[in-house]
Amino acid sequence: MHDIRLIRSDPEAFDAALARRGVAPVAAGLVAIDEERRAVATRMQELQSRRNDASKAIGKAMGQGDSAAAEALKAEVAEIKQTLPALEAQDRELAAQLEDELARLPNLPAADVPEGEDEDGNVEVARWGSPREFAFAAKEHADLGPALGLDFETGAMIAGARFTFLKGAMARLHRALGQFMLDRQTGENGFLECAPPLLVRDEAVYGTGQLPKFSEDLFRTTDNRWLIPTAEVSLTNAVREQILEPAALPLRMTALTPCFRSEAGAAGRDTRGFIRQHQFEKVEMVTVCAPEDSAAEHETMVAAAESILQALELPYRKMLLCAGDMGASARKTFDLEVWLPGQGAYREISSISNCGDFQARRMGARYKPEGSKKTEFVHTLNGSGLAVGRTLVAVLENYQQEDGTVTVPDALKPWMGGIERLEPIA
Repeated sequence: MHDIRLIRSDPEAFDAALARRGVAPVAAGLVAIDEERRAVATRMQELQSRRNDASKAIGKAMGQGDSAAAEALKAEVAEIKQTLPALEAQDRELAAQLEDELARLPNLPAADVPEGEDEDGNVEVARWGSPREFAFAAKEHADLGPALGLDFETGAMIAGARFTFLKGAMARLHRALGQFMLDRQTGENGFLECAPPLLVRDEAVYGTGQLPKFSEDLFRTTDNRWLIPTAEVSLTNAVREQILEPAALPLRMTALTPCFRSEAGAAGRDTRGFIRQHQFEKVEMVTVCAPEDSAAEHETMVAAAESILQALELPYRKMLLCAGDMGASARKTFDLEVWLPGQGAYREISSISNCGDFQARRMGARYKPEGSKKTEFVHTLNGSGLAVGRTLVAVLENYQQEDGTVTVPDALKPWMGGIERLEPIA
């Protein structure tokens, strides 16, 4: 959500920043609605003041025996009482219209975010690890996995396309990855483990920015709740409508949860395999902090996600997303892309974003700085640490053997109950 006062103070700069995200100029229209609303508010205040003055004058006129003046004042008060409800309704309508217009706009990109319309404008910042050289033709996980327990057919039979049934050591590997990530983020990277709701209200998905514009990408229940697309929604909304103490910041939270996405906005993409599913698990990281700390916290979160890939010895690259490729709530985003030898390409496995005060304004999440009498909006950040299914894909493709088996990474062995290799299920 944007501050209309900032838009009013420099509408040209606001439009220029939105233009970097491919959004047409909107400031003039927003300012016009705001001006009309403020004019209505001013008129309401004037009438309320006049009503109070006239009410006092009635008693004075009656005390002086001036019944004509008293009756005229009564008529004026009655007229004001009839006029105010219409003005109050107009004020509510204009305020709702302005909020709705603002709620549909994306966050403004940070100054150091590169220009670009799509992923072609993203900038590679760094690489870690060297892709393995295979003595045989590396397979994609969709070809390698079914014999090992990655059962696409059963998943589709039960639930439809983009659902998968995991069996045996494959299911154990999936569970081990999630537990390994969660233990790493809590034990070594300082995040507080949480077990949040998977169903949330409208206010929650509005607060993190999925509503009103991206409802088509979500699943809704019959009682009008939403299945979370990511634990970002539940974790970030833990501070909604609160005034936090400075000593409580930064607040770093993490959770391993199922996530649910209809993927309406990604129709036709990655329909084969385990990369883009309607249901998947992810370890999410969320940080709530003071504005002056958010840039450093962003780097901390990126390093926390990188530590998982490094422990698993999976080659990856770090990308700074361009203005046109970021999520709507983000002002700056780093993606981590893992190397998939079967595809011969780097694919996104984590996206870590600094949202500034964009979500906090929507949620009413504030803090009171030391020595200040006024509250300020906190900054919120979120990111994957990591997506479990995509990490499973990366392990399968990078640790595959010529005989069709998959070696378990050393870092995961304590979570695998003695299983050191995934072998075909008889």
